[in-house]
Amino acid sequence: MDKLKVGVIGVGHLGSIHAKIYKELPNCSLEAVCDTDKAHLEAVSQSLNVPAYKDYRELFGKVEAVSIATPTKSHYAVASECLKHNLHTLVEKPFTPTLEEADSLIKIAQENNLILQVGHIERFNSAFSATQKLIKNPKFIECHRLSPFPNRSLDVGAVLDIMIHDIDIILGLVASPIERIESVGINVLTHFEDIANARVTFKNGCVANLTASRISDETMRKIRIFQENAYISLDYKNAEAWVYRKGLLKISKENLPIEKEQPLQKELQAFINCVIRREEPLVSGTVAREALKVALEIQNQIWQRNKS
Repeated sequence: MDKLKVGVIGVGHLGSIHAKIYKELPNCSLEAVCDTDKAHLEAVSQSLNVPAYKDYRELFGKVEAVSIATPTKSHYAVASECLKHNLHTLVEKPFTPTLEEADSLIKIAQENNLILQVGHIERFNSAFSATQKLIKNPKFIECHRLSPFPNRSLDVGAVLDIMIHDIDIILGLVASPIERIESVGINVLTHFEDIANARVTFKNGCVANLTASRISDETMRKIRIFQENAYISLDYKNAEAWVYRKGLLKISKENLPIEKEQPLQKELQAFINCVIRREEPLVSGTVAREALKVALEIQNQIWQRNKS
């Protein structure tokens, strides 16, 4: 079978990693990289020996699928054109800045029978995969996602930049509509919120507490899931997981065996497989829209609170 021809649009920090991974995947062929930044473009093009283009429209007719890792504000313009030119598309998170743009991309993809996937990488984290079968009817979920100031992805705040990962995860874990969202956050180094906290209450009684910061001294990506007679602790950063169970006289702790893999490689391989097999992605545009909807509600609550 011929290899799927792919291109990467936007080869900054994350996009350059996309390009390197595609270059190594067995069932695809990296045919093009694209960026408006000449230095980034030339560096990636030369290191991978791949044709370079400054205008993403030049990829039309040369590739069958693309990864889009451009700034969030350009996601809709780039993705909509790619979909209209029959390119299967993976859009990095956050999907789009607005629900209207997300809905439009979903519609275009459906009308053209194309795969549309969104880059929520934690779905492919080995620690999360190892614990999914143990998670049943969560009662309380606590998420901490902290990082030093990134000097990138600064066209959005901490909610759309990093908290959205945990929003996506909790929506997948709790089988219940949301009843209430309460949010706080402040800007410190940018015009957007740089640290945020949200308390999400679901109609079935489950409560999720999410904290995200991009001004921390340390990096932390952890989630704890509490349920009847047990709780599960995941460390996304180190791909580790433990389950604590109630015993007769004490709590037992079990370290779950995890085969550590590169989540982004798994994500991109899944995208290629979905295109080849014509399967629905794990994080389709429709799934990503739900996380975006909640993220925008949290963001807007913070902005409105800070205006008053």
